[in-house]
Amino acid sequence: MSNITIYHNPRCSKSRQTLQLLKDNGIDPTINEYLKGGLTVDGLEKLLGALAIEPRQMMRIKETEYKEQNLAQATTTQELLAAIVATPKLLERPIVVNGDKAAIGRPPESVLDIL
Repeated sequence: MSNITIYHNPRCSKSRQTLQLLKDNGIDPTINEYLKGGLTVDGLEKLLGALAIEPRQMMRIKETEYKEQNLAQATTTQELLAAIVATPKLLERPIVVNGDKAAIGRPPESVLDIL
């Protein structure tokens, strides 16, 4: 199952728990430490499609950066995705992708539905 990817922040307890849950289920996912860079608007659009959610639902709207950038006033998907690319900390975590399906690991067990 090498086509499974986790968007992972090793400092986040839910992200660590989700990664361990995958490993406990015999899955060795590709780990994307997105805070180190590599997010693109195109990639985030694909994530949105796989998650089947609105852009704000994959954002950490309680982060200071969300408020500082006045993103509550942003009206387009492109504005929100560009903000995530510029400030990766705004991406909700963890996100697990399996082919064309994805799930946010909050709670970690929610990713089991896409495996």
